[in-house]
This record gives sequence, structure tokens and C-alpha cells, in this order.
Amino acid sequence: MIKYSLICEREHVFEAWFSRGSDFDDQKKSGLLICPICADKTIDKAIMAPAISTARKQEAMMQSQKKAMSMMNAAADKIRKEIANKCENVGDKFAEEARAIHYGEKQERGIYGQASPDESSALKDEGIDVSPLPNIFVPDADKKLN
Repeated sequence: MIKYSLICEREHVFEAWFSRGSDFDDQKKSGLLICPICADKTIDKAIMAPAISTARKQEAMMQSQKKAMSMMNAAADKIRKEIANKCENVGDKFAEEARAIHYGEKQERGIYGQASPDESSALKDEGIDVSPLPNIFVPDADKKLN
């Protein structure tokens, strides 16, 4: 795909994407190009600077990605700690415990553990709200047990 900066006769500048360089010429000859601002059909390519990837830009992008990953890992760590402090790992007895809590047979509390797809589906059919816990949020101490 090629992105061109285009300009109409009234000097409205806009961008358009083309599959090939020749598509612009073909569409211009066919009268298919129209200014989205004023509907003018006299369209030309505007002057534009090429997007050159320099070492500085690549380094800045890498630093930005590292910072974003660090922030996401910190957020995941906070969630893991919150789960470890406020919820109980009931292991493979998750479905039983969720039912007992739902039907008032056991005290309401936060739990997590393992359930088969069939068990999860049965819980949902009974109106028991359950959601899978992504592995990244499982408290670290419990990951070592699995």
C-alpha cells in the first residue's frame, strides 16, 4: 500500500491509500478521485516528506515499547498481588466451591482455581458468573504449584 498526500484545486489537502503507484494515475484519469472537503475532482499529488526510519526513530520506538511493557507488567503484578491477598485458591474444587457460595452453603468470598470447560459451562448455565483467569494474573506462588 502507498499513502499519498493529495491536494484539490481549492488547496484542500487530504491523504489516500493506493495498492500501487499506478492506481493514482488510473483513478485520476477515470475521474474517481474526489476531494472529501469540497467534492472537487481536480486532484494532484501534494508535496510530502518521505517517512524514513532512522536509527534514532527506531531507538525511540524501542524505548517506548519497553516503557509500555514495563507499565503492563507492573499492572499485572498489582493484579496478581490483589488476587493473592483477597482471593483463595481452591484448586480443582473450583466448581464445587463456586456452587456452594452461590447457593449460600458457604461464606461468600473471592476464589479462583481450575475448572474444565464442561464445568465452567455448567456453572454459567446455573447462573453462576465465572470468568477465566489469564495465567499472567495467577499469583506467583500458585504458578509454582501447577
